[in-house]
Amino acid sequence: MLSGPLGRLAAFCSRRALAVTLLALLLGLGAVLTTRTWLQVTTDTGGLFSSKLVWKKRQKQLQMDFPHGEDQLVAVVQGDIPEEAEVTARQLAERLQVDTAHFKLVRTPDQVPYLEKNGLLFLDQKPLGELLEKTIDAQPFLGQLATDPSARGLFGALSMIGEGVKRGQANLTSFAASLDGFADNLEQAAAGHPAPLSWQRLISGKLSELGGHYKFVVTQPRLDYGSFQPGGAATAVMKQAISELEFVRSGHAHVYLTGQVALDDEEFATVAQGMVAGLIGSLVLVSLWLILAVRTWRVILPILVTLMLGLLFTTGFAAIAVGTLNLISVAFAVLFVGIAVDFGIQFSVRFRAQTLADGTRPDLETALSMTGRETGAQILIASLATAAGFLAFTPTAFVGVAQLGLIAGFGMLIAFACTLTVLPAMLTLCRPKPLAGEMGFAWARPLDAIIHRRRIPILAGFGVLAAIGIFCVPLLHFDGDPLHTKSPNSESMQTLHLLMADPTTSPYSAEILTPDMASARALVPKLEALPLVHDVLYLDSFVPTDQPAKLELIQDAAQILLPTLIVPAPLAKPDAAAIRASAVKTVDDLDPVVKTLAPTDPLTRIVTALRTLSTAPDAALIAADAALSRFLPMQLDQLRTVLSVSRPAVEADIPEQIRENYLLPNGQAHMEVHPKGALNDNAVLHEFVRQVRSVWPDAAGAAVTIVESANTIVRAFAIAAISALVMIALILFAFLRRLSHVLLVLAPLMLSALLTVILVVLIPEPLNFANIIALPLLLGVGVSFNIYFVMNWRRGLTGPLGSPTARAVLFSALTTATAFGSLAASHHPGTASMGRLLLLSLACTLIATMIFEPALLPERRKNP
Repeated sequence: MLSGPLGRLAAFCSRRALAVTLLALLLGLGAVLTTRTWLQVTTDTGGLFSSKLVWKKRQKQLQMDFPHGEDQLVAVVQGDIPEEAEVTARQLAERLQVDTAHFKLVRTPDQVPYLEKNGLLFLDQKPLGELLEKTIDAQPFLGQLATDPSARGLFGALSMIGEGVKRGQANLTSFAASLDGFADNLEQAAAGHPAPLSWQRLISGKLSELGGHYKFVVTQPRLDYGSFQPGGAATAVMKQAISELEFVRSGHAHVYLTGQVALDDEEFATVAQGMVAGLIGSLVLVSLWLILAVRTWRVILPILVTLMLGLLFTTGFAAIAVGTLNLISVAFAVLFVGIAVDFGIQFSVRFRAQTLADGTRPDLETALSMTGRETGAQILIASLATAAGFLAFTPTAFVGVAQLGLIAGFGMLIAFACTLTVLPAMLTLCRPKPLAGEMGFAWARPLDAIIHRRRIPILAGFGVLAAIGIFCVPLLHFDGDPLHTKSPNSESMQTLHLLMADPTTSPYSAEILTPDMASARALVPKLEALPLVHDVLYLDSFVPTDQPAKLELIQDAAQILLPTLIVPAPLAKPDAAAIRASAVKTVDDLDPVVKTLAPTDPLTRIVTALRTLSTAPDAALIAADAALSRFLPMQLDQLRTVLSVSRPAVEADIPEQIRENYLLPNGQAHMEVHPKGALNDNAVLHEFVRQVRSVWPDAAGAAVTIVESANTIVRAFAIAAISALVMIALILFAFLRRLSHVLLVLAPLMLSALLTVILVVLIPEPLNFANIIALPLLLGVGVSFNIYFVMNWRRGLTGPLGSPTARAVLFSALTTATAFGSLAASHHPGTASMGRLLLLSLACTLIATMIFEPALLPERRKNP
């Protein structure tokens, strides 16, 4: 019924070729202007899911109540010694805090006066007692250093140790680690390579590591969501500031960037690099496939121009219909090109194969009219069925793909319109020469006969494969962790992997909002009893436990230590002569002691290093003094601070900087539940969320978001797949009018899907956020190929593999596979997985279309 009108449309466009082409170009220009005016791109991942989802509402409320935890760019500082990391973090924070143009918030969570003052109270009682006892034993040593915080004071303190050993009054066992530390640094200084001495490690020992190996500078940059790297400007400013820091320049400290902002920005950059590399590599091969398919540039150029105009029109539609693209809907261009190129190839191959009843070639307008009558209806049905497949996603809660489905669905209709109007006009203007030879595959004709003779065993074999595919469906695995689709080689991901070892910095925490503090306190024991919970952090976590007993220990130590640590007027910095004299004196004092010690004893090593150092140039002595005493005053100040605590810390003492993250003005309490270990295994992550929800069903947070996002996506695709199949079946029945013929189209489509399932399970290739958009593409391409074969079979085609249709299908698949399969070579895991899944699905589609479909089609008596 539609063949005649579509044929006349193609002939009309051929007669008015120049006018149609100019009109199309003018409309294309309008689409470009519309796109530039209205279309925007947002990289905000928060809009990928419907705001009406219950878990989304909870997470959104948490973000509104506690905004400081969102959109963070975090600098992770690692120093050769703790003091270098601490100073580097402080210097970086000071630089960034004045840059309000790029940063809304800059904090150093490790450097809060409240935590620094009450640091000893957060230790368990036993290690606290051991630390204080060791510090009291070192009182004379510390008193000397407090009076003279320099290398001269250190050498004098070492002389005191020697005197104590000679008198038998000093037990050096507990100071072995500290003496080794002194010996190491003195040897480096004597060798001309002075390195800063960590007084924190010397005084606190292993307890200095309780706060972690890293210092953090947490920022909230000002983001530009109109850019593919919203935090790019702030990141550049931060990197510049980092490069200018003292210990970064010297190589003693390293700063790594991570956080959601850095992760997203680096991912976009990696994806873009992979897309560009894949595009360059695929363009050459795509051109080659088009040459082999249609054999002349006079046909290739019209196909490409039609394709580009269709893409411009679709982009203009996107600007009007949605206005702002998200990170998934931007892929509409990839899907459009992948499927729309098939329409152009089908039309062009059939156009070049046209012959009159007497075997002669028709003139150009007649050939285009015949092609319009022959293929127009096929392409229309294919475009409607494909559009239905995409539009089935629009009602789902997965907004990212719903928007993609709307744009790509209407894009298929636009592609059909361009193929029946712009393409005939462009072919007329380019005037391809008459074709010499057939457009079908002559070599494939014997295969048609073989498939027909063996159709029963072939169908039985595919039936077995389909049964296996059905069995494998429950084994499909969706990896909902977005971190698994990011490049593991990026700085932010490498840094994040370093932090995963510590449960308190794990990115997989859960969050709970209780009505009040009483509810939070009652909930803590239940959460801590869960097998996969490491700890629970809430406001009370910042009030030390067992304080009376700890305070007694601290105050006893303070009575002994503070009088010697508080020195009103410490000695001034010594000059080189004073340092040299002090080194010589210390050597003389320790010489009698070390004669009885082994050469590897730390005191022996100290004497050897001091003897060398005493003969060094003045500049070397001053450098050694700077390295040895650089962080001594800071450590003495911290020791005075923690010993001066006089009363228990109470909740009212917790500063607003901490309080605002755990308590709302209305009394609601915020709790962070940290998991045991690194939950980068999806099964463990789901179990952690299940356990937390068994105690508090309304839990939210990163772990819950990952699990719920995956559940939402799986539900969306299940609903959309069923809806798409129903709509495609209705469209096919409306045109084909026979249920058996509809099944001839759908059966290969279902088979290709089941074959893809088998390969995905066997390889394995888990589905994820990035590659799941390959499934609509599989649906669109598969239904198109099968429609062409079935409709030509209805016209009397008996040798499908040797026909021009097979040629068009094969080269269309090769073009699509080349355009998207090159993504499999990307360094970005998500992009690469998309490319792999596309290749797998296209291969299965070709097998189903080129082998199963011919075997499935009943024999016809005539071949047109």
